[in-house]
Parts: sequence; structure tokens; C-alpha cells
Amino acid sequence: MIVHIATADGAAAWGVPAELVVVRHGQSIGNAALAAAEAAGAFDTGVTERNPDVPLSPLGREQAGDLGRWFASLPPERLPQVVLSSPYARAHDTARAVRDELARAGHPLPPPRLDERLRDRETGVLNGLTSAARQARFPDEVRRRAHLGELYYRPPGGESLTDVALRLRSFLRDACREQAGRRVLVAAHDAVVIMFRFVLEGLTEAELVALSGSVANASVTRWVADAGRLRLAEYNLTGHLRSGRIPEEHPRGGRPASEHPPSGRPASGRPASGRPGAGTG
Repeated sequence: MIVHIATADGAAAWGVPAELVVVRHGQSIGNAALAAAEAAGAFDTGVTERNPDVPLSPLGREQAGDLGRWFASLPPERLPQVVLSSPYARAHDTARAVRDELARAGHPLPPPRLDERLRDRETGVLNGLTSAARQARFPDEVRRRAHLGELYYRPPGGESLTDVALRLRSFLRDACREQAGRRVLVAAHDAVVIMFRFVLEGLTEAELVALSGSVANASVTRWVADAGRLRLAEYNLTGHLRSGRIPEEHPRGGRPASEHPPSGRPASGRPASGRPGAGTG
């Protein structure tokens, strides 16, 4: 596990953020509705909002508060200096909750800056559909997805994970230029978290697929500057969530990077050149 904290001057000289911390939003009403519909074998989740407008659930708001209080408890050298967010409501509201808790603790920050490159993966015609609905309505797409694999499959009207990688490479180029030496907090989605790992760590397709479904709501994944690179320090941490605020499928606590890297390779801060489903990530 990486335990040192890069100095701001050193990271700035290297041209990378001192820290990049990416959190998944708290549970959304879409997450809760999809889980209930899948368990019941239903076709319809009952969610009527556009994907960008899907809000946090009551549990998600509690999780976002827990996340903010955890950030506020960090030592000064770990506090975020800038907050960037997906424009989707569930991520933006999570970012604002963190900022509010930091302000209450005497650590004010500017409002979160929205960046559309951090949005959830667009799932096109599959958006909002349970697995039963996808099989019944789009059996050809189900077969095509199985043939192409998770990394390259692009639903009609949607994105492949490689499309998400392209926009994250663009985001990282700007972050290295604009936020070098700073501690950056990003509020986003599960597909964004695993694709940051894909881009920064050079994961293989098999290593990426192994991460699918592993990112808990309101979890923390952190990279630190290390000799000109961003190296994974912690993945999918959830120990800051109070008891009862994390689903059973995501074990409490997450793992340090030394226990959970598919590759173990360092990640370049400068880019080298969730799986498709209901679009509720």
C-alpha cells in the first residue's frame, strides 16, 4: 500500500495532481429501483426521470453525508483542493454534500465544477432496462454483447467502455495541465471509476472485466503522485459509511491497492496516447 503523500511542489514539477480521489455517487433511486426489479424478475424499474436527472435516494443522501464527514476528518495534507463532478444529478448532489460537510468543518471550497466527460456511460436503447427486459426486447443485442465483450460492446445509441476511456483520457490531459500539484476530488459513476483504472493502470480487457460490478455507492478510490505517475493507493473504500448504509454485495472497507490490483503496474498521470446495463451507475 502506498502510504506517503506526494508534496505539492514535487507533483507540480512532475505535471500530475498530488492526489486524484474518485468517488462514486451515493445510491440513486435508479440503483434502488433496478435492484428491486432485478430481484423480482420484473421488466420495469418504474423510474421515469431522464438518466441525467435521476436523484439520490434517501439512503444515497445519507451515504453522501457520511462521505463528506469522512473527507472533513482528514488531516490538512489530505483535504481536497478542487472538486470536479459529473453533471448528472446523483453525482453532482454527492459532490455538493461533500463540499457542504467540508465547509461545516471550516474547510470551504469553491462549488463543484461540472465536466460532461465525467458523466455515466450512455447505454442507449438499454437504458433503464432490467436483464429480463433486455433479453425479451433486444435478444440480438444480448448475443452481440456476449460476442464482443464488455470493453468493446456499444449499445445502439450508447457508448462502449472504450468510448468512456477516450473522454477520460481527454479529462486527464486537462487535469495534469490545470491541476498539477493539487489534490483533486472527482464525483462520478461506477463505469468512470473502473475506466480511470483502465486508463491510468493500463489494464487488460480481462483485468477490466474482473472489476465489473465491484464499485460500491459512495466508495473512495485514490491515486497518489509517485515519481511522475499516478499510482493506485486505495480502491473501493467504504469504511466511512455507517452500519446499514452499504449493500451486502459490497463488503465494508474496500482494499488497499497492494491487495487489489489486477496488474500491480504503476499508472501514468499522462494518458498514453461498468458494464452496459440500465444506465444507473
